[in-house]
Amino acid sequence: MRGKLVVGNWKMNGGLVANATLLSALLAGWKPQAGRAVAVCVPFPYLAQTRDALAGSSWAWGAQDVSRHAPGAYTGEVAAGMLAEFGCRYALVGHSERRQYHGETDDVVGAKAKAALAAGMTPVACIGETLAERDAGQWQAVVGRQFDAVAAALEGDLPRAVMAYEPVWAIGTGRTASPAQAQEVHGFLRERLRRAGAENVLVLYGGSVKAGNARELFAMPDVDGGLVGGASLLATEFLAIAGA
Repeated sequence: MRGKLVVGNWKMNGGLVANATLLSALLAGWKPQAGRAVAVCVPFPYLAQTRDALAGSSWAWGAQDVSRHAPGAYTGEVAAGMLAEFGCRYALVGHSERRQYHGETDDVVGAKAKAALAAGMTPVACIGETLAERDAGQWQAVVGRQFDAVAAALEGDLPRAVMAYEPVWAIGTGRTASPAQAQEVHGFLRERLRRAGAENVLVLYGGSVKAGNARELFAMPDVDGGLVGGASLLATEFLAIAGA
């Protein structure tokens, strides 16, 4: 059994007062479940607050990005070892917004995943196609290429990673891949993982996950939970998704 994992991605949102309220509500509202893990990935300035609030609980925390470089003259970057000092269990790498707005290539994403693993964290490697690529029938080529870059960078450590399929056309748009569409891609990834000797790697779905669709999505045989964006900022909504 692979279990389930639900990770909240706050994106560039938050504030000390709002965070305290949200984290307190998550702690109070979550009843730990066997085989189900929960986490939040927060902006760098709030890692200390998140660590202090969640320490000793069943909640894990992580970062939304990580540098591929070792510490050095890389102004504005945050090294993996720095994040590990905050107790981060997870680090998102290759989120579609990083690829789109910051020009991150497949090779950069692979290098970031490798850096996170070397520091003892679990990289959550995000992959997914745009609407134009899906409509052109290219999703297998795109998703396969992005997966191969991560697998090549991690080699024998691939089983220690988490994958997240996030169809770019369903992020923040209100559109969601149907359970059948999600399963088709997750099944494709599961076969790639199987060939790489890593078939038990968790594969999360990310793309407008809500309380109203989470249970049906998570019921798919190769969907191992979710990477949740905007809904993770609403305690009641996020708790409902986590328990779906």
